[in-house]
Amino acid sequence: MNQNVLYLIIGALAVIVIALGVYVYQKESEPSGVEMRIDDSGISIEEK
Repeated sequence: MNQNVLYLIIGALAVIVIALGVYVYQKESEPSGVEMRIDDSGISIEEK
């Protein structure tokens, strides 16, 4: 196997792992509870 292809695969896997880590961190740091919004379309209540 060409060495450049191996570096490309390792780099792609590293990017995927980092992106997945950022996604999981953002999901875990979201506040839980109830979200209330009042805007032009009215009142919206969502459970998080």
